[in-house]
Amino acid sequence: MKKELIKDLFEKFERACYLFNELECWSARDLQEIFNYSDWRNFLKVVDKAKEACKNSEEEIADHFVDVNKMVDVGSGARREINDIALTRYACYLIAQNGDSAKSEVAFAQTYFAVQTRRQEIIEQRLLDVARLTAREKLSKSEKKLSGIIYERGVDEKGFAIIRSQGDKALFGGFTTQDMKHKLQVSTTRPLADFLPTLTIKAKDFATELTSHNVTEKDLKGQKSISKEHIDNNIAVRKMLLERGVKPETLPPAEDVGKVKRKLEGDEKKMLKEAKKRKRK
Repeated sequence: MKKELIKDLFEKFERACYLFNELECWSARDLQEIFNYSDWRNFLKVVDKAKEACKNSEEEIADHFVDVNKMVDVGSGARREINDIALTRYACYLIAQNGDSAKSEVAFAQTYFAVQTRRQEIIEQRLLDVARLTAREKLSKSEKKLSGIIYERGVDEKGFAIIRSQGDKALFGGFTTQDMKHKLQVSTTRPLADFLPTLTIKAKDFATELTSHNVTEKDLKGQKSISKEHIDNNIAVRKMLLERGVKPETLPPAEDVGKVKRKLEGDEKKMLKEAKKRKRK
């Protein structure tokens, strides 16, 4: 997500925040507009899902979703009253979680409301963490898909591990998976991808998806032909990176993706804990 968009969305959510019963809240009508939902009824469907999630977390819906009225301009100096909902930070987070994450505004909101801070730089870092975790989970799915495809074509689990390692060697310019683990000081028992930066994870994922597609399209069978295909795809992806000035084997290691996941999950737990604390006051 570009810094300009992050800054713009950060300021929009900051401006929309107001105090209601001494709690920071946001108007559902304002969120509808920021989230780019043109129809109020469609947005209410997302709100209803969020209310259900709130109930499932054993929180009182009424503590986080309060029905209110709002005066709006209707032109020529006239105003009319419309229904609105005052939303706590937790309610906003649940709405974002149940919204269309393909919308940049919703994806940003998932992080904005998850952290107990009003500092843009912390939100920016969390967005990067979310992107990296998402990429890692996507790679796991792509590798599982490829493993299933080639298993039906005569390649067992051991053969898949060899093919994946040969792909790494092609992507990292001759460095094997074990070479890269040593280079990045990764334990031999941990997956290399857990310590790769987002760009490299996405590169591996792209090569894996290409292999899955081409194995099916070309009707390849057996370890030898599938291995060659995977090597060729990783070479192609490496070439693309080199043309953009990126040598994947020289990129520094990233934080253990397991720690990143626990940190992100911790944000949600802290938010819920804070919500319960305010409820007791």
